[in-house]
Amino acid sequence: MRFLPHASLAAFSFMAFPAFAQASNADTYKEVVAHGVTIMLPDMPIDVTFTPDGKFTAMNGVSTGVWKVVGDKLCTTPNETLIENCAVYPAGKKAGDVFDVPTPGGNVSIKIR
Repeated sequence: MRFLPHASLAAFSFMAFPAFAQASNADTYKEVVAHGVTIMLPDMPIDVTFTPDGKFTAMNGVSTGVWKVVGDKLCTTPNETLIENCAVYPAGKKAGDVFDVPTPGGNVSIKIR
């Protein structure tokens, strides 16, 4: 059973701390992990919380999984699909910033909480 809309799964493309030093957008990923994000879908904003040990929780625990940073991409793998999704977040973003991330289903707006 799929709990998340396709675009939101792709948007979970978020993230391992050792890799932060190698990524040009490392500061953005540090902010994402520290504060979490809201995936701003028109009919359903999705709050996502990340932990430093490489796990994430979304939709009040309905979706859980793991994250890592691979080069300049933030990658997530939800437990309910086991499909890894990766996306590049822009450099220089901090809490309160909103930006678009391209996904196979179209651009998705992300807000760092």
